[in-house]
Amino acid sequence: MGAQNGKDLLIKVDMTDNGSFTTLAGLRATRVSFNAETIDVTTLESQGGWRELLSGAGVRSVSISGSGVFRDADTDERARQLFFDGEAPNFQVVIPDFGIVEGPFQVTSIEYGGSHNGEATYELSLASAGALSFTVI
Repeated sequence: MGAQNGKDLLIKVDMTDNGSFTTLAGLRATRVSFNAETIDVTTLESQGGWRELLSGAGVRSVSISGSGVFRDADTDERARQLFFDGEAPNFQVVIPDFGIVEGPFQVTSIEYGGSHNGEATYELSLASAGALSFTVI
């Protein structure tokens, strides 16, 4: 796999809960993190004193963050409303030459910033809020 264009990593939200996804506009940088907790089942009888982990156990999660500028009133308003309502609608995360992660996410933080001689910016964080699916592309 060769180098990928960062602008092709997209975060999309279901705008009306009907399965129709729209890219969150204005994002300049995005980051996706996959996490899996481990469950240590090591005992005094573990071979050679090596740690043993319980296969298939533990909590899996995905966190997403992005930053950018305000460009699209509809998606900006949807992100704000999701935060204040505490909802967890379906999102899609398109990762070039990897796949699409889809499922419920909750907006866990929104930060706004700006300077007197620049554009207004925002940072957004999402946390997985249920079972996710993965589709290879």
